[in-house]
Amino acid sequence: MRIDVLSIFPEYLEPLRLSLIGKAVTDGLLSLQVTDPREFATDRHRTVDDTPYGGGAGMVMKPEPWAQALETVVRAGAGAGRAASSRPVLVVPSPAGEVFTQEVAYELAEEEHLVFACGRYEGIDERFIDWARDEVRVRPLSLGDYVLNGGEVAVLAMVEAVTRLIPGVIGNPESLAEESHTGGLLEYPVYTKPAQWRERTVPDTLLSGHHGRIARWRRDQQLVRTARRRPDMVLALDPATLDRADLAVLAEEGFTVAGGQWRRSERTTPQGAPEDPSDMA
Repeated sequence: MRIDVLSIFPEYLEPLRLSLIGKAVTDGLLSLQVTDPREFATDRHRTVDDTPYGGGAGMVMKPEPWAQALETVVRAGAGAGRAASSRPVLVVPSPAGEVFTQEVAYELAEEEHLVFACGRYEGIDERFIDWARDEVRVRPLSLGDYVLNGGEVAVLAMVEAVTRLIPGVIGNPESLAEESHTGGLLEYPVYTKPAQWRERTVPDTLLSGHHGRIARWRRDQQLVRTARRRPDMVLALDPATLDRADLAVLAEEGFTVAGGQWRRSERTTPQGAPEDPSDMA
């Protein structure tokens, strides 16, 4: 996979050279480049922004430096062996975009070439986005319902979420199958040595060595944790994909099924039961 990031603050993206992503670049699993649109400005001050038409606060990023930066990285990607029929995906971080999820990360991980445009100020001139749709596949994405000073922080998160899904980047691929949001549930709580720490013990089931019981315990904890922390995720599950034990656990948390649809009521677990399922053995 090739990833290009367009940013007027290239140093902001230096953390991408660290840890597993940096190792993936070294190992040849990933090509990662950062391009500064200021390199394509035509005045001696390398200006990339101007005042907005119609008035208003803030500045707007000029379209031409961004267009030239995009054209440059698209040509470089084609020269690096990208299939001619495969157009790159331009990801534009924006509060007005589709919400970035684990499912979206999996979709992007299948692409050959991703380009991320880190806007600043009031954003990039909309004409750049419109023009780019004729050149690449444009996908505005949002980390959530809040606003950042620029797109760099969002891109750091998105690139890490995507690249860790590339085969070979994560040492043990089984860990991807058990983490949060895989299968629509949050991850179960985890423990390590010592078995007793500050008067808190590891749940007996995990010490039993019984693989079947451990698997069931972990599944139950996923269900409980998701029900208590992200009930919206439970409501998005297809009840037909859950077994009888799953449904029993969720029923105790106030989620039952009637006519193939979820119904939510007060949880039936005892008053004072721990909110954190990691406290439940």
